[in-house]
Amino acid sequence: MKLGIFHKVFERPTLEESLDGVQAAGLEAVQLDLTAAGIDPAALTDADCERIRAAHATRGIEIAALSGTFNIIDPDLEQRRAGMQWLAALAAASGKLGTELITTCTGTRNPDYMWGGHPDNSTPAAWAEMVAAMGKAVEIAEAQGATLVFEPEVNNVVDSAQKARRLLDEVQSEHLQVVIDGANLFHAGQLPRMREVLDEAFDLLGDSIRLAHAKDLEQDGDVGHQAAGTGLLDYDHYLACLRQIGFDGSLILHSLEEEQVAASAAFVRERMNT
Repeated sequence: MKLGIFHKVFERPTLEESLDGVQAAGLEAVQLDLTAAGIDPAALTDADCERIRAAHATRGIEIAALSGTFNIIDPDLEQRRAGMQWLAALAAASGKLGTELITTCTGTRNPDYMWGGHPDNSTPAAWAEMVAAMGKAVEIAEAQGATLVFEPEVNNVVDSAQKARRLLDEVQSEHLQVVIDGANLFHAGQLPRMREVLDEAFDLLGDSIRLAHAKDLEQDGDVGHQAAGTGLLDYDHYLACLRQIGFDGSLILHSLEEEQVAASAAFVRERMNT
């Protein structure tokens, strides 16, 4: 298991300088957000991809995944179409950048905030629309040899491990897998059942988990918004679950400021090594 980070936590004028920050923090992988780096994936040349890939390799940093998340059921159809076009550009560039994984989510009916819940998310219509959209997204990824990893989280259509399992079973593609984030799984009232919720998620999804996120939460009923080690998530158990499934991918820190990186990384590393 490698400990990594969203590269954009290190806000610098250039991608290379951001990666210098990642390297100095002793982290081994990044989830690369090309948009945050000011890079349009549709405009990338082969030379650009080689430069980006080399910038990571020379620093000993793996590109664990590309950030490709957009609201896949955005009520604004133009935004939805633009998201699919952006995903196609990311998929076309992914292999040249040296990664297979592209993160995605299952969307929300909330028109204003991709991570905000909405009562209609639980309707059969939202489910059907999400499955159809995800099928198109998977076709885009598969055509380029890429794999989408979606995240079950309480404010999206797939708001539980059970629904994530259902989505995997309905789409049935090796090019659709899971990114797990222990801080995003808890509906209101579920924190007292934390270990049970985590165990169920890993039992249902363990064979499909390709990427993991590391942040924390202060309450249930919402996604986590804070640095790993500063909230309520049982990290000893979360990491034990990852080890139990034989996870050997990257665990990506996010939802933290640069000044929190050292403490958060040390907190997670201590538990990774027990």
